[in-house]
Amino acid sequence: MTLRAALSMLSLSLLAGCVTSGAVDPLASREGRAQAGRASVQLGLGYLHQGRVQQAKVPLMRALALDPQDADAHAALALVAQAEEDDEAARTHFRTALATRPHDARICNNFGSFLYARGEFAQAEQMFRQAASDTLYPERPQVYGNLGMTALKLGRRDEAQVYLRKAVTLDPHQPRALLALAELSLEEGDLEQARDYHERFKQVAEPGPRSQALERRLARETDAGRPATASDRALNGLYPGTPDYQHYLSEQ
Repeated sequence: MTLRAALSMLSLSLLAGCVTSGAVDPLASREGRAQAGRASVQLGLGYLHQGRVQQAKVPLMRALALDPQDADAHAALALVAQAEEDDEAARTHFRTALATRPHDARICNNFGSFLYARGEFAQAEQMFRQAASDTLYPERPQVYGNLGMTALKLGRRDEAQVYLRKAVTLDPHQPRALLALAELSLEEGDLEQARDYHERFKQVAEPGPRSQALERRLARETDAGRPATASDRALNGLYPGTPDYQHYLSEQ
């Protein structure tokens, strides 16, 4: 999961809990402080969305002043630390957030993505498994995609395919999972399945270097299995080993 996607999910979850109050002193009650904390976290995330990392810290620290164990504030500060490339601070905030809400799928998924990006695949897998166990978590398709990519990194290709297929079953618009499945299918020699996954990928995502490289590989494999035409045989017979023939082959 990208940092922007993590921010979006955290913002949505907090918006659901924010309400306004006409109380003269909103901090006089526990609920009032909770509302003020949510508003502060939302403000901090808004700054972070805009790339204003330093400004984001102020309302987030204000939320922690209201409640030092505020899991949402710590989760948001973990994203701030990621933006600043402060890995140690990010770990601390993620762990503090999970100490308060150990089964929060969103925090587990974000922490897992953080660990994956740093090559800590076994630990990332634990976080993704915890996130996937929440059947009500709306981002489960992405979590299964994360599990698939992690299994690949751990050398468990068969298990990776199971997770990736689960991701696209839950949500057919999962470009990373579709592209990975296309690559795996091609490596296994299933050209038809690889083309199918790649076509589905192109319907939901813009081409990039990785998908373009796969498309070239698919084209080569298709040409390799194509019977030689009369013109191919004639050219081969007339100009074998010549620069013109090699140029023709490269164009194909």
